[in-house]
Amino acid sequence: MAPQRAVQLSLKKPTYAVCVVGVETYVDVHSDVPKGAETFGVSGSPGVEVFVIYDPARVTVPTGKTRWPLDANVDVIVSADAASKALHDLKVKVSYFGRQEAGALGHSMLYLTAADVSLDVDTGRTGKVKRNHDDKKTWRWGPEGYGAVLLVNCDRDSVVSAGPDLTNSQLATLDDLQDMSPMVLSCDGPDSLFDTHKLVLDVPFSDSRRVGVFCARGGTSLEDYKQVLGPQRLSYEVERQPGERKISFFVEGLAFPDVDFLGLVSLSVSLVDTGTLPEVPLFTDTVAFRVAPWIMTPNTQPPLELYACSVVDSHGSNKKFLEDMSDLALKANCKLIICPQIENRNDRWIQDEMEFGYTEAPHKAFPVVFDSPRNRGLKHFPYKRILGPDFGYVTREILFAGASSLDSFGNLDVSPPVTVGGKEYPLGRILIGSSFPKSGGRRMAKVVRDFLQAQQVQAPVELYSDWLSVGHVDEFLSFVPTSDQKGFRLLLASPIACLKLFQQKKEEGYGEAAQFDGLRHQVNRSINEMLADSRLRRDSLYTQKCIDWNREVLKRELGLTERDIVDIPQLFFLKGSHAEAFFPDMVNMVVLGKHLGIPKPFGPIIDGRCCLEEKVRSLLEPLGLRCIFIDDYLSYHELLGEIHCGTNVRRQPFSFKWWHMVP
Repeated sequence: MAPQRAVQLSLKKPTYAVCVVGVETYVDVHSDVPKGAETFGVSGSPGVEVFVIYDPARVTVPTGKTRWPLDANVDVIVSADAASKALHDLKVKVSYFGRQEAGALGHSMLYLTAADVSLDVDTGRTGKVKRNHDDKKTWRWGPEGYGAVLLVNCDRDSVVSAGPDLTNSQLATLDDLQDMSPMVLSCDGPDSLFDTHKLVLDVPFSDSRRVGVFCARGGTSLEDYKQVLGPQRLSYEVERQPGERKISFFVEGLAFPDVDFLGLVSLSVSLVDTGTLPEVPLFTDTVAFRVAPWIMTPNTQPPLELYACSVVDSHGSNKKFLEDMSDLALKANCKLIICPQIENRNDRWIQDEMEFGYTEAPHKAFPVVFDSPRNRGLKHFPYKRILGPDFGYVTREILFAGASSLDSFGNLDVSPPVTVGGKEYPLGRILIGSSFPKSGGRRMAKVVRDFLQAQQVQAPVELYSDWLSVGHVDEFLSFVPTSDQKGFRLLLASPIACLKLFQQKKEEGYGEAAQFDGLRHQVNRSINEMLADSRLRRDSLYTQKCIDWNREVLKRELGLTERDIVDIPQLFFLKGSHAEAFFPDMVNMVVLGKHLGIPKPFGPIIDGRCCLEEKVRSLLEPLGLRCIFIDDYLSYHELLGEIHCGTNVRRQPFSFKWWHMVP
């Protein structure tokens, strides 16, 4: 409820005032009183509600409630039910009486003109604007929460636009209105009232670079829509037409939440009396929006599109790999999109370049690609080829320094939904690799970490990945969907599990079976040789400790138990002080529903089958998953990456609405 406005009455002449429908006006019945008056009576014409406010401990209610004592503990409040049809058509009469039962000692007249002014948005989060007299200035999380949602207008709906729509102060296409949140200004009242009063729309300076407002004047051409508020304009005098009762606006977000922006913005409309100097605002109505966050999607979400790059190197093209990806996408009923060499400039690491997510409001959702600051051959691909109609774009640049390997988005993942000690994370938790528990070392850039943290809905967890040469979390973990109650499993690379498997095969009499058997570009290593290699064993035990440190963090921060974790056999070796995969890293897989594209490990062949592949099948296929092993050795593994590094997946958004959670 807006604060009360006070009106002072006079015995000598009528008082004229403007009020707003539903807003209480305080009537001062004490300032100008006839001599000898001790009581008063008050009445209003139809359309005016009159309330006498008093302290029941100090004031006795008069019989018939017609005459009230002129006491400091008695006040009069009036309110209009609807907009006036003409100026001064609402009346309030105050009569004053002495101690004797004679007639009134004097009268005061108040003539009111009521304007219906209200700024309304989709506070109920239904996708439609409804008139609301409740608290529109605040925003609340949760299923019982309220408050409007704003999309960042970061897609490009018009092919003629140079950048995202949010960079344009003019509408390029009417389709762009679908990305904006509707806002309605009610402005009913006598037309002549607006000859001496105006409506002013305002945005606070602190919010002006984060929100834009377009005014709709009812036509169907682009010229009928103009930006009235934004970074260059903090105030707009509303152009109300005669007889106009409602004016439509469309509101766009210009920035995602970040370290210096909590995501909340507000807009206000004021009814201003222009007949006074200085001009006086009689009433202000304010609405709040929260800018929708950027949301990542985990492997458990169904795949929509699989991305990979066509490249050529000293071993030739990766045509066979792309054919395998095509077969995998077909099995998963997923579209394959190949980035040609002319666009990727022979940069195959498309997972490192970008991360797919989405943003959502009650009326609309669309995918948004987050472009990493690594800026290598694929630098322009997200902006030039993915940004488009209903496909948004966001990035964060590292100022005054170059990107490290940990700034690539192979070092960015997200868990499925989890519950941790009673705290629900219905959209999962973001996982990023860092130098913990070491002091110093490499860490993802603060500008990226701040952005991820500011989205609030997928509270990030930092893991230890700086023990790896490349330093990405996707080198030692992955999530796969399952059809049981848990709904997923965490896969962790496990040197110990691999050594145990090789020891078992040795004891079964297969010690001479060789790793890399049949691989032309790699020297074979028998199981006996690998188990006898003290350096390989030492390196494996060290890397196992690094993975175990992460295992405990993941169990604690994601609420996992040992039953939720599957150990995938994998060996690493140290090159200098950092580790690299000894054979293709099987957890670095692409997950397309139940179909898993797993790097072919070229393990020892026993009874005609790779024992590493058979072990992984035995672990994952009982969970309803299908393991498809794909040769990525020359095109990816030898360059310190695997299938996950060389692919990217756009997935279906969550059905859960982010505004229903409580961060």
